[in-house]
Amino acid sequence: MEIKYFIGSFFTDFVTILGEMSPYLLLGFFFAGLLYAFMPRNQIERYFSRNSFKSSVSAALFGVPLPLCSCGVIPTGTALYRNGASKGGTVSFLISTPQTGVDSILATFSLLGLPFAIIRPLAALITGITGGVITSKITASEPVEVTNEVAKDETKSFKQKIFDVFNYGFVEFIQDISKWLVVGLVLAAIISALVPNDFFELLNLSPLMQMLMILVVSIPLYICATGTIPLAAILILKGISPGAAFVLLMAGPATNAATITMIGKVLGKKSLFTYLGTIIGGALLFGSIIDYALPINWFTQIANEHLHHQHNNGISWWQIASGILLALLIVNGYVQRFIKTKKSNETTINYRMMKTETIKVDGMTCNHCKANVETNLEKLSFIDKAEVNLAEKSVVLEGDNIDVDKAKELISSLGYKPL
Repeated sequence: MEIKYFIGSFFTDFVTILGEMSPYLLLGFFFAGLLYAFMPRNQIERYFSRNSFKSSVSAALFGVPLPLCSCGVIPTGTALYRNGASKGGTVSFLISTPQTGVDSILATFSLLGLPFAIIRPLAALITGITGGVITSKITASEPVEVTNEVAKDETKSFKQKIFDVFNYGFVEFIQDISKWLVVGLVLAAIISALVPNDFFELLNLSPLMQMLMILVVSIPLYICATGTIPLAAILILKGISPGAAFVLLMAGPATNAATITMIGKVLGKKSLFTYLGTIIGGALLFGSIIDYALPINWFTQIANEHLHHQHNNGISWWQIASGILLALLIVNGYVQRFIKTKKSNETTINYRMMKTETIKVDGMTCNHCKANVETNLEKLSFIDKAEVNLAEKSVVLEGDNIDVDKAKELISSLGYKPL
């Protein structure tokens, strides 16, 4: 393949996929902001500590629409467990939440069609409840460590909440998922340009073997629910079975090395094995239902119509405008993060005049990590203020008689590695 042809094909496919997804992503980001600003998160924890079935159902119902990326769910789930959530409720939340969200449901509909958009949250709900109930049953005799430290209930005005809608939806949330969204778009465009359309047909693998192949790749993969969508769409165009594509959509966001490590460390091996077994079994079950029990054109027609049609006829002006706006918001997210890092460095310099301690922390990757580490550290009586610097992977503690060992112990209990 000539380099010139590849570059042209890559650029065309990248713009086409971005144009198809952007309007729905922007709408999804808005709904994500609404959920963040108006959902009473401080009252959610009490629903996660009920009996095995009720806590699992509550956790899954709350988790499915929440716009948490695969890295953001780690500190959130850990914080819920530390504040009284049962192991079953926590596992249910960790299984259901990263698989989907309002943004990824809309983006799934844009590229893959209504059947995928319906089955995706349904699978997240069912596997979340199943994993939670099983975890509750097999860990019933294990002691539960509870800090009884409830997050501060901040009362915000309606005007402040409206600000939070746009600040979270179009700044903080985009900062958290933009890297993996771009990675997904780039990989999809590369596969589209390089891989022949009949590639998977030439391999002559059964749908089940394709699912197992995708599963092996997806389990350690670190990518958000939205980032898997363009990859799944392109793989379907290249001949992979819709069930195997669904395994990517489900297992890619739900599992990764960081989450596996955290669950094993915080919740124990029984919870970890249940978590992995539920996701693997659920992915193969729903993938098999798609490939063997439902009409295949339900899951291939939309992707072919959308991407092939747009590839041949171009995308509309409003899709172009949405793509440009999304690109600008991604750039703005990086600019805002740079500004925050600079201010954080300046604050660190000012802290040197006070009683402070700096701890290096490995594993913090997003704004949810930052918020959870800061919030939990500030609950300690000897810490007045905690300031996380994601770029430098550190946290500066301000207070009197700071107990560094206890602070490190708390950070470790959240699933991170203090150095």
